[in-house]
Amino acid sequence: MIVLIMLLTYRMLFKGQELSEIAEDLRDADKGWLCIGLVLVFCFIAGESCIIHYLLRMCRQPIKFYKCLKYSFIGFFFSYITPSSSGGQPAQMYYMKKDGVKIGFSTLVMLLVTIAYKSVLVIMGLLMLIFNFDAVSRYGDEMGWLLTLGFVLNCAFIAGLVFVVVKPNVARRIGINAVGLLIKLRILRNKKREAAIDKVTRICDTYVIGSTYVKENIPKVVKVFLMTFLQRTCLFAVTWVIYKAYGLSGVSFIDIITMQVMIGIAVEMLPLPGAAGVTEASFIVMFGEIFGEALVKPAMLLSRGLTFYAVLIAGGIVTFVAHIRVMRSDKALNIPIDHR
Repeated sequence: MIVLIMLLTYRMLFKGQELSEIAEDLRDADKGWLCIGLVLVFCFIAGESCIIHYLLRMCRQPIKFYKCLKYSFIGFFFSYITPSSSGGQPAQMYYMKKDGVKIGFSTLVMLLVTIAYKSVLVIMGLLMLIFNFDAVSRYGDEMGWLLTLGFVLNCAFIAGLVFVVVKPNVARRIGINAVGLLIKLRILRNKKREAAIDKVTRICDTYVIGSTYVKENIPKVVKVFLMTFLQRTCLFAVTWVIYKAYGLSGVSFIDIITMQVMIGIAVEMLPLPGAAGVTEASFIVMFGEIFGEALVKPAMLLSRGLTFYAVLIAGGIVTFVAHIRVMRSDKALNIPIDHR
């Protein structure tokens, strides 16, 4: 689906342009600056790894950092190929479980990572609107309706997650009710009711313990938000690096970060895999004046190439290797492999 959307998007955006012209524009970018962009993208991924590692240690789950780096690559890969980035956290929890992390703690950790990730984006967006409204008005005026929708969807999503953290016992009731619903729909057999309810209860009990521990360590949660802010900034700064790679000047670092934040708010919650199509279109609209008509399209290609396709490819490779190892491990332990 991503490939299909990508082909349609680029066919519309580059209609009437020769591939040789596009390639020439891409070659004009300074390779040194692009290498800095790659470093920033890696720092973005490693930033989440640091947060996961920190939270797992806080929950007394001894996991080495390189495994957290694996979780991040896998998480971004699945987030980029699923609508609204919905597949990343379940995939990360799966591989954490394979490494011995209790499902209740992995659920808590990924919930906190998601809350921080979304909340920091909204906070940054609000700060940009308050203190840099002129830039938003000048470069993003045509995207007003999409920005409004993005703010509403992100805020609603964060509110739901925070409610689960504040009321962890709700998770238990929802889980038990879900088991009953699955049985009524004949998706789950009645004879497995007790086992399913017991599993839900054990997961939720672990989650409640972890949630209580987090509430008693608010300063550490604040630290997670600060780490997330730095992580997010690394990714948003890639566009500024591309701006410098073309030897451009006149637009401030803050203005470029502001517009990249606005794109993030506008597209991240849309039900499209990797927000493909709408992200490219938003970039063309918001950065058209900043890069100029001649360079905005190659700049978009470089931006998406570094922040999306490079991560997608690297994440796919890491996921493939990780899954091969899991399959070999399960086979060695004579664990049946579930292909459902």
